[in-house]
Amino acid sequence: MSRELNPGHWVAPARQRAAINAVLVWSPAVFVLAGLCWRLVGIGLAAGVLALGGLALGLAARSLASRYDQGWLVRRLNAREARLEDSAGLVFAPNDLAPLEHLQAERIAARIEAIDPETLADGWSQRPIIAAWLLGAVALAAIILWPAEASPPPLAASSQTEPTAPGQPRLTGQRVRIIPPAYTGLPARYAQSLDIRAPMGSRIEWTLAFTPQAKSAALQLVGGQSLPLSLGEEGWSGSLRLDIPSLYHVTAEGNRMSRTAHRLEPITDEPPQVQVIEPASGLVMIQPGQRRWRVVFEASDDYAVDQMARLTLTTAIGEGENVSFSERSRMVSGTGDPKRRRFAVDLDLAAFGLQPGSDLVAQLTVADTRAPGPQVVRGPGVILRWPGAVPASADGLELMAKQTMPAYFRSQRQVIIDTEALIRERGKVNADDFMVRSDTIGVDQRLLRLRYGQFVGMEAEEAPRRPPLPVAEKDAPAEPAEDEHHDGDGHDHGSAPESPVFGGLGNITAEYGHVHDESEAATLLDPDTRELLKSALDAMWDAEVNLRSGQPEKALPFELKALDFIKRVQQASRIYLPRIGSVQPPLDMARRMAGKREGIVAGGASLTRFAIEDAVPATAWRALSAPQAIDLNGLDRWVRTNSTRIRDPLAVLAAIDALRGDPASGTLREKLRQQLWTVLTRPPAQVRRRHDGGAVGRRYMQGLR
Repeated sequence: MSRELNPGHWVAPARQRAAINAVLVWSPAVFVLAGLCWRLVGIGLAAGVLALGGLALGLAARSLASRYDQGWLVRRLNAREARLEDSAGLVFAPNDLAPLEHLQAERIAARIEAIDPETLADGWSQRPIIAAWLLGAVALAAIILWPAEASPPPLAASSQTEPTAPGQPRLTGQRVRIIPPAYTGLPARYAQSLDIRAPMGSRIEWTLAFTPQAKSAALQLVGGQSLPLSLGEEGWSGSLRLDIPSLYHVTAEGNRMSRTAHRLEPITDEPPQVQVIEPASGLVMIQPGQRRWRVVFEASDDYAVDQMARLTLTTAIGEGENVSFSERSRMVSGTGDPKRRRFAVDLDLAAFGLQPGSDLVAQLTVADTRAPGPQVVRGPGVILRWPGAVPASADGLELMAKQTMPAYFRSQRQVIIDTEALIRERGKVNADDFMVRSDTIGVDQRLLRLRYGQFVGMEAEEAPRRPPLPVAEKDAPAEPAEDEHHDGDGHDHGSAPESPVFGGLGNITAEYGHVHDESEAATLLDPDTRELLKSALDAMWDAEVNLRSGQPEKALPFELKALDFIKRVQQASRIYLPRIGSVQPPLDMARRMAGKREGIVAGGASLTRFAIEDAVPATAWRALSAPQAIDLNGLDRWVRTNSTRIRDPLAVLAAIDALRGDPASGTLREKLRQQLWTVLTRPPAQVRRRHDGGAVGRRYMQGLR
């Protein structure tokens, strides 16, 4: 028996089954894709997709069948038939075999001829084939049964009634489709007129018809670009993205279809609003035994609020300079209507380590769904406070006791925190920004030093010394006695401040008491406490010098030293106000009842003309009352530049454009004049302060004080 066997005869069934199997699995996907193209575009594209898909399937099946070659056949025979003794390769090997190999090949060939080639092929992929055809059938049914998009309505009759010249195209049909952005969730709609008001970012599609047919058509934006229209089956069509408010004209063959400009007005997407629903008050006191705190926020938006929001929880633990702050955030999910979501959170108070005198602040940060760039808003905060210990009641001299350090003396620690943060970021910012930030911290240190300086007699650097009232030589008083006080002797009693300053203890003593010390507030501290505070001021000065020169590393030790002195000052828990009587300044008897008015009475009061900061609309408004030329281009630029301060800038621009087309029309001039009246700057309604009379008037008022 010859051992020569044809490998193709044995691999043909496996190749055929593999190719058919691949076609059966993937052909439903081709049919579904062709069905989509037929539904969305048309039968032509569907036929093309079907042909390309069939070709791709044929090439893929051929490539898959080519894997079943002689090597596969030998491996399959040896694996399935043990009686072949792993010698199937000898049957299909070349003829140059050894005698023993040739004898073995003859024996194996006889056994191979008894095997049916169909049994060597892989089985059918029944489950993938059934699943693919079921899914394909469902998809094809959905494509066929899905409701088709409503056909666009026919062109509506144009509202243009102005006559045109014979032979000139006239607008006879119009259709405007508005497609809002996807994030708004609004469906596409058709506008009834050429004046369009839609959400910002909408796509506006025009379809216009002219009689007789125009050679060209376009939409001309007032003061802007021209949008050419293309001729289609129904008429001239074009589209534009609505981003900024503007006016436009419909033009055919370069001529306007109407004198009135049409409006393109975008509706701005407003940022979301956040309000606290629970608790009802912004400040809540913790109750004895309370372990949980429920906070409910409500966020609303004109379109939709993002379902996820960030809750920021800030704790302030401690008092005075020893306050420590910590902040943590967590994501919370909202419920309810997308336009009005509620975010409810139950907080476990044990996790925050609260103690008497501490606060827990909760704030919610929400975003809307605008794309791109959602608007993020941080809502109001609600505070849970654990009240501190109530001090014991005082009587007698204790009624005059006050805390040494006011509440606003809490920023030295913040200066240290800012300095340490700046030092850590030295390598991340450029030299100029680093210098600016260091100088800013130095300014904060300086302001704090001036505040503390009020308690040790240091004068504010910004407050110039007031010169004494000049008097004539004949009116000069005699040399004062050793214990006598008078104006300008360096022991001035001062004048009453114009308005009290919150937290300024020195102002209280200046208004209601008589201070005999270096500063108005100097008597509030005992000598030892003043020495400690002066040491703190010296350290603050050294820190300020280094910060202003861009050396925060050198300033940090002085800042820590100042903080240590301030803590030691706080150990003196109470101070006492001296009880002294009111001493009036002496009267100058030489000037009393003299009847002289020279140098006292100022000139008569006069009205000053109100100065208009921006006179462009006012000038145009006055010019419109008379038949004279007006700079309409300059007025147009002014309106566009100041559109944010005008209630309806498109109405003003429309009036300007109408007058530009017919400058001699008195009706159009009056219409523009009425629009500008709403734009003019209003004079101040309050009573304006009279002139102080110059140097003479100021001397007189100082003398009265």
